[in-house]
Amino acid sequence: MATSQITFTPSLTFKAALGRACQMWGVQEDYWDIFGTQHIALPEVLTTVLRSLGVAAGNIEDLDSAVEARMWAEWSTPVGPTVVASLSDGAIPIRLSQGTSAEARFEWENGSADSVRLDASADAPPDLPGEAKLRGQHFRQVLLPLPTGAAPGYHKLVIRTSGGQTSDTRLILCPDRAFMPRLPGSSGKGAGIAVSVYGLRSDRNWGCGDFTDLEQFTDWARSALGVSFVALNPLHSIPNRAPYNTSPYLPNCSFYRNGIYIDIERLPHLTNSRMATRLLASTRFQSCLAELRGAAHVEYERVWRIKLTFLRLAFREFLRANPQGSADREAFEKYNRSEGELLHKFAVYQALDQTLHKRDRNLWIWPDWPEAYRNPDSPEVAAFEREHSGLIAFFKYVQWQLDAQLAAAHRYATQRGLEIGLYHDLALATDRCGSDLWAHPSFYVAGCRVGSPPDDFSPKGQDWAFPPPNTAQHRETGYELFIQSIRKNASHGGALRIDHVMRFFRLFWITDGQEAAQGVYVRDNSDDLIRILALESVREQFVVIGEDLGTVEPYIRKALNRFGILSYRLLYFERALDGSFRTPSEYPVDALVSISTHDLPTLAGFWESRDIDARLRAGVLPDEASRQEQLRSRAVDKQRILDVLLAADLMPPWFPRRASEVPEFTGELHNAVVGFLAKTPSLLFVLNQEDLFKEADQQNLPGTTAQYPNWRHKMRYALSELYSDEQARGCALMFRSWLAKTGRL
Repeated sequence: MATSQITFTPSLTFKAALGRACQMWGVQEDYWDIFGTQHIALPEVLTTVLRSLGVAAGNIEDLDSAVEARMWAEWSTPVGPTVVASLSDGAIPIRLSQGTSAEARFEWENGSADSVRLDASADAPPDLPGEAKLRGQHFRQVLLPLPTGAAPGYHKLVIRTSGGQTSDTRLILCPDRAFMPRLPGSSGKGAGIAVSVYGLRSDRNWGCGDFTDLEQFTDWARSALGVSFVALNPLHSIPNRAPYNTSPYLPNCSFYRNGIYIDIERLPHLTNSRMATRLLASTRFQSCLAELRGAAHVEYERVWRIKLTFLRLAFREFLRANPQGSADREAFEKYNRSEGELLHKFAVYQALDQTLHKRDRNLWIWPDWPEAYRNPDSPEVAAFEREHSGLIAFFKYVQWQLDAQLAAAHRYATQRGLEIGLYHDLALATDRCGSDLWAHPSFYVAGCRVGSPPDDFSPKGQDWAFPPPNTAQHRETGYELFIQSIRKNASHGGALRIDHVMRFFRLFWITDGQEAAQGVYVRDNSDDLIRILALESVREQFVVIGEDLGTVEPYIRKALNRFGILSYRLLYFERALDGSFRTPSEYPVDALVSISTHDLPTLAGFWESRDIDARLRAGVLPDEASRQEQLRSRAVDKQRILDVLLAADLMPPWFPRRASEVPEFTGELHNAVVGFLAKTPSLLFVLNQEDLFKEADQQNLPGTTAQYPNWRHKMRYALSELYSDEQARGCALMFRSWLAKTGRL
């Protein structure tokens, strides 16, 4: 039932005032970590977080004034700037002053409209505050019924009250669940193979995997493995500068992609460039390509420098051959118009970055640029745009070509029979010195960074060093930037993994000057965000996987399950309270299962403790004593894995019962673990290519930069070797056999 009435009363103590403000702005005063320890935030931390959110928090009067002003703002207008609701609710709550009536006009995205009249005596919404008395006025919350023609989508709602008020809001109506395709397996389950595109090796690429390589890998994945999708690393734009700017999980831009993945020789405008033809044919250039292909790791800077040269030549030829009004030129302009201001700001940033760095080689990040260029709306930036329109257009051209080649890669995958096709990954972070922060500063909160609380992976917590989102600004602007982040990263794919999906519910904020362990959780508008995600998923027909690792409250997984978002379960983390590993039957149905991630050891590396040795060499572990302690813990976990494999009857009868007797990773263990996860009831199973081919080195060693070749590892086998190498073929046959046995083909 609706509560009787809300009123504002002054606080008696600073603690009470602070607590009420924290509740209203979503700042949690305490949290429990995975060890069962309660952390209570210091008052100075809470007040700092509130101030970063624009709340005056110096004393009781400040806090009370902020709370009362927010209550008044919410109740004195019929609706806020954005309303997100499930279509199945049939109605949305609005607020009316006592004795007034209102007319609501629904302007649907298809151009039609409907109107509804109601007054303050209408039904009140259940489980929401029904009335409020503020500043001498009486308000009532009532239900506005949706017209029968309502449909999911992005609409406009205009409410005019008899008292003369007009509210103009974005109305987003959403389905109850995300999209889920019919999976191909006889059991209704599916499987995929995960690969880092940059690590693909071939005798034709330019030292880094590209989208043509991806098509060829997809071809093999379907024919040799029978999988229904290929999972990719995030394809976000990054600076391509080693060792600090190569992480796909710390993008320069989270909306646009990395040009390093373009297959240059596939550009339609390059073949007529005489200079490009001469360069491609030169012995020196071919020798350089051979060197980059043969390099042990991806050489980002060299590869990108070469590709940029040819991209410029292709763009020059495109302009020469396609004057204004030509079909190709119009296609390019149409792409630019469809992308709008979002692409334009990104291209301006890239042009500024290149130009200013050429002038001063010490300018690597935009916070060091001349002050006039740090504001995208400054007169100086506008003048730069006029003077460098060609360079800005070039960077738009790069994204146009990226989009076309990725679209072709996904189309190729689905035509080859992969029901889901390509599986994309949306990173949580964005580089605080990247284009997102430069172009959209109001959507981020200053004075705080995002991290994670203490857990068994990082006992002191983690500081991820990027700012948290400004929830109020996203809601004020109709969540458009959030919508674009989902839409652009899911495009040309049939699945989207959301890195750290808990972000939709809450993030762990660390105030400037404090350690990670002193952080606090701040809640987001989770219902709004998940509903929008479900709407985009249904519209664009992609599966959603929420990476829910770490400190996860039970209510989060329940909400994700309710909206049809798959959980993300790893072998290493699926354990009972006593530390033993869960059996296959104990895994959830609505989930994707895998062995490991980019930040964790591969299966072979785990068994042989390669990750522990790598951390010691990199200085992440302080000394040999720490290494020995981790080795002892690892020995216990290896035994537990062997125990659960034995209990599942997945090991041959002659295999040793003690993990200590198996120092090296064996084919029997490999077969058993793959079979173990294939046998789970979980809807999707993805195997990283490192775990398919028994590679020992992981892609990323957290806590390192130059000490480890992060994000640079190439695949063990070149694409041509996947068909000819006996060991590669054996691994593929084993994987496919398990998919067939468990009904995932």
